[in-house]
Amino acid sequence: MATTLYSGIGRYNYKLLPLSLCSIISCPCHSSPSKALVPTRPRVVKLNVVVDGRRSVLRLGRDGGLACRRVSTAVARVEPEQLGEEDANQEVNKGDKLSENEDSLLEHQQKDSQLRKRIVFGLGIGISVGGVVLAGGWVFTAFMAAAVFVGAREYFDLVRSRGITAGMTPPPRYVSRVCSIICAVMPIITLYFGQIDVSVTFAAFVVAMALLLQRGNPRFAQLSSTMFGLFYCGYLPSFWVKLRCGLAAPALNTRIGASWPILLGGQAHWTIGLVACLISMSSIIAADTYAFLGGKTFGRTPLTSISPKKTWEGTITGLGGCVATSIILSKIFCWPTSLISAIAFGVLNFFGSIFGDLTESMIKRDAGVKDSGSLIPGHGGILDRVDSYIFTGALAYSFVKIFLPLYGV
Repeated sequence: MATTLYSGIGRYNYKLLPLSLCSIISCPCHSSPSKALVPTRPRVVKLNVVVDGRRSVLRLGRDGGLACRRVSTAVARVEPEQLGEEDANQEVNKGDKLSENEDSLLEHQQKDSQLRKRIVFGLGIGISVGGVVLAGGWVFTAFMAAAVFVGAREYFDLVRSRGITAGMTPPPRYVSRVCSIICAVMPIITLYFGQIDVSVTFAAFVVAMALLLQRGNPRFAQLSSTMFGLFYCGYLPSFWVKLRCGLAAPALNTRIGASWPILLGGQAHWTIGLVACLISMSSIIAADTYAFLGGKTFGRTPLTSISPKKTWEGTITGLGGCVATSIILSKIFCWPTSLISAIAFGVLNFFGSIFGDLTESMIKRDAGVKDSGSLIPGHGGILDRVDSYIFTGALAYSFVKIFLPLYGV
């Protein structure tokens, strides 16, 4: 009996070649058969051999690292000069199954690592944002300006992506950069002047004139995508500054404010704007979390073709979690004082969050990308994390400023 080596690499085709090509791994105590099975597409690789009984698993690496594919080999004891085709096919199939099992295990490990990374960075971001919201003032505004600038750059990169430019003409690069700076200045103007309506109108006029007077043929797609960028990335996020810093009336009924240290501002630090921000942001986080868990557990019916992974079951679960969070926090902060107002605030936050999420999904779908960027490991870009907050700030501010005084609830 002799030892014959033959191997299966992925789904490559095989042919018989002289065994002298692989004689370096043959057993010297046996006579060598004249032929062995090797792939028809040899590649220069680095092989790390792990022997398991009569079967050895070879990991194929490139540049010293492990590659995605596995090389499975089988050692069969047959008569010299003979190798049955059926036996060879059976062993190759076994190798393929072993490779598929290892690929599945590796994919599962990668998903677990990605989930851990998302949780760690998510907690870090949540704690940091919570501290920024509590600080308020220029700290909150500077944070918003930085986030808006990065988000605007991501938006205009999406507009210039191959998927969108295939059907339209993107704005010039210098216009995109100027618009990103304008968007970043909007939260600062909001804090200083209290409103940005005139500033936004003037900025839109200047940008429109720059587009119309550019060389070549101006396109309406350039104007529309740029104006929407100013609105989506600059004007709407500025409402969070108006909500947090503009509503400075103290929340007198808040128990936490009564025991808040004087060195940190005392009870006057806990304003209606701060409480509304905390409830709104917490409700959005609850909506996303419950929608994800509900979709994973009960999801059957797709919500929309814009985002195929979203389901009606997950959406309803997210709505329930958002409203419940709003009610619980209203009891803790003693604002709003009525149950109807707390429920209405939760519903408003939920619809603002899901509408913002779907809007960004539509932009990414047209751009042909999965994430808006890669700034946050495990999460994607800034827009991927704040899409649920973009419209919600304006809705929450309108609720506090108009609905509550109007109906007195």
